[in-house]
Amino acid sequence: MLQGTGSDVGKSVLVAGLCRALTHRGLKVLPFKPQNMSNNAAVTPEGGEIGRAQALQALAARAPLHVDMNPVLLKPQADRTSQLVVHGEVRGTLGSANFREARRTLLPEVMASYRRLEARCDLVVVEGAGSPAEINLRAGDIANMGFAREAGVPVVLVGDIDRGGVIAAVAGTRAVIDADDAAMIRGFLINKFRGDPALFADGYAAIAQLSGWPGYGVMPWSRAVSRLPSEDAVVLERGLGGGNGKLLVACPILPRIANFDDLDPLRQESGVDVAMIPPGTPIPAEAALVVLPGSKATMADMAFLRTEGWDIDVLAHRRRGGLILGICGGYQMLGHTIADPRGIEGPPGEIAGLGLLDVTTVLGDRKALREVSGTALGARMTGYEMHMGVTRRGGAAPFALLGDDRPDGAVDASGRIMGTYCHGLLASTGLRAALLARLGAQSDGLDHGAAVDAALDELAADMERHLDIDGLLALTEYRA
Repeated sequence: MLQGTGSDVGKSVLVAGLCRALTHRGLKVLPFKPQNMSNNAAVTPEGGEIGRAQALQALAARAPLHVDMNPVLLKPQADRTSQLVVHGEVRGTLGSANFREARRTLLPEVMASYRRLEARCDLVVVEGAGSPAEINLRAGDIANMGFAREAGVPVVLVGDIDRGGVIAAVAGTRAVIDADDAAMIRGFLINKFRGDPALFADGYAAIAQLSGWPGYGVMPWSRAVSRLPSEDAVVLERGLGGGNGKLLVACPILPRIANFDDLDPLRQESGVDVAMIPPGTPIPAEAALVVLPGSKATMADMAFLRTEGWDIDVLAHRRRGGLILGICGGYQMLGHTIADPRGIEGPPGEIAGLGLLDVTTVLGDRKALREVSGTALGARMTGYEMHMGVTRRGGAAPFALLGDDRPDGAVDASGRIMGTYCHGLLASTGLRAALLARLGAQSDGLDHGAAVDAALDELAADMERHLDIDGLLALTEYRA
């Protein structure tokens, strides 16, 4: 199990790389994260949902997605509430007041998923959440040491040297956790090193001396990571971009933005620059395409979009003849109204949308979770649906026709305002090329799936060079 000295130390990527490295060694490996908190989710073949990080890790392990890989998923809807997904299905809402007590009851279900995975493979590679040093969260924990001790899984602690203070972070973790938890940690590794690792030899030795744990290597920055699906903190820190002569795609960062890795295939086009627009910044007038992304709280994000004045920017973009694409919650925002009569996302109510598509949406408690394929913009596409709203078209034409002859989304008469419920569609090479052609640009024709797979191979090779994979393998109960 890889745990971290904090959030965003690179655990998800390291687990993916380790899964691919061990798979290359001929082992059958499966990923596991007991509890994840993210609005970036993937649909499994059986119609459930798990965190997208675990979907990438499953791809790395060359294994089909399964809800057991992430039995508890928390999807933040507001500052103090999250949708609770257990074994791929929505089980209600948790607030800050009942979160700790509720998670105590989930450990048996977490362990059931882990034991099922364990029985199907040679090794399970587990990702923790946050940090075991958050001792204020230790009671009832199911994400880090609570799980590790229940399952008897050896832990390696990951420290992020790029953010600074890594010696204190690792040694400090040893100082604050209790002795039984510390006994589960068998070593540490350092991630995100820039420059010559030999320059950190003294620091590495100091960590080993202060913590009493052996080291398993120093992992440098890997170029492969930039070609993997975005993680929450990484993509939103990329800022404005633009100003380099490339075709500009702009996407506002909504408070409950979801599945923004939909944009990754566009980001990998050499002639495209994707700008994530932070609050307080207008949508650039030079943007060729504005994407309204998915949202876990569509009505609240629609209100925020107006508060920021982004609605004015979007309407101005339309008047200039620019293209607009709304995905899932963004599609709902393009319509006339969004209603939540049952209070699914918050207090019951209704809000006006942007009125750019002749559609209306009513939120409900039934969640659509399915993989889809079909045609859109004259090209083949695949993707997945993940939404709780029902959207009805008025006079607008559908955006896509799915394989079961089911219409999806809507497009206005000009063909420049488009909305769809299909996440992941931009990974389809032909559809992405068709969209860029409408913008007067040419696609590189990159196979996004193949590019991600190649990046995983490169990451695994980097880890084999810089980390003691043999030593990590020796920590486990696996015997060839």
